[in-house]
Amino acid sequence: MQKKSDDKYKRILQASIEVISEKGLHKASISEIAKKAGIAQGTFYLYFKSKHDLIPAIADYLLTLTLKSVQEEVKEGESFWDTLKVLIADTFKITEKHKDIIVLVYSGLAFNHSLDKWELVYEPYYSWLGNVMEKAVKQNEIRSTTNVKWTSKTIINLIENAAERYYIGQEQDQSLEKYQAELFNFIKRSLLNE
Repeated sequence: MQKKSDDKYKRILQASIEVISEKGLHKASISEIAKKAGIAQGTFYLYFKSKHDLIPAIADYLLTLTLKSVQEEVKEGESFWDTLKVLIADTFKITEKHKDIIVLVYSGLAFNHSLDKWELVYEPYYSWLGNVMEKAVKQNEIRSTTNVKWTSKTIINLIENAAERYYIGQEQDQSLEKYQAELFNFIKRSLLNE
């Protein structure tokens, strides 16, 4: 298998997202994906055994996009709370942009019984937030008794779930700003020192 940093790998993922979003996983063909990526169909198989192997790679790609976006926006020395606001906003932006493919990623991972791959895909994201939270504990921004490892996973899952409910579940009974503010305040109340 070729490296993820390879340009062809990235082109295959981008083409896959476009083709699968348009046609669905079952109707998308490897030949269409290869054509859209500008590669020979045989080249696809250097990177993936089948189109079902694209699903964890797409999930990894979307999480990498989110993490990269957050890291680029967060300024050195910003408070945990400012970082949390960026994390919420960027997760919502990426969920809105890729909502169709997110649904397919979830169903594809469930269908292929590859939910165990989630932990591997999410690990860099969890680790990053865990490090941010450890710093927040040291700076007395959040409760010192916080189980950082568990809580970082819970926060990421909560934010993603809220974004998905808003855009995919169409739970838009309030404005985006109010929805995100309520989410932020819920997390903040749960982590503040008493």
